[in-house]
Amino acid sequence: EKDEPGEEVQVTHRELLELMCRLGDTLKRQGVKQGDRVTIYMPLCPLAVASMLACAHIRAVHAVVFAGFSAESLADRIWD
Repeated sequence: EKDEPGEEVQVTHRELLELMCRLGDTLKRQGVKQGDRVTIYMPLCPLAVASMLACAHIRAVHAVVFAGFSAESLADRIWD
C-alpha cells in the first residue's frame, strides 16, 4: 500500500519473480557477486521488495535505508 488510502499496487508472484530475476541479472552485469554489499535506497514498493529478493538470490548482502535521514545519518547507516 502507498501512503494515500486506496492507492495500492498488486503484484502477482510471477511478476515479482520476473522482476527479481531481471534485477539480479542487472546486478550481476554491474559486477555484484556473492558476498558483496548492496545498499537499497528507495521507498517501500514492489521494486524495493524485488531488489531485496534479487540481492538475496545472488547472495549479496543488502541493507535497506529510507529517506528522512540526514546526509550524515544516511552515510553512517550505509557504512555500517
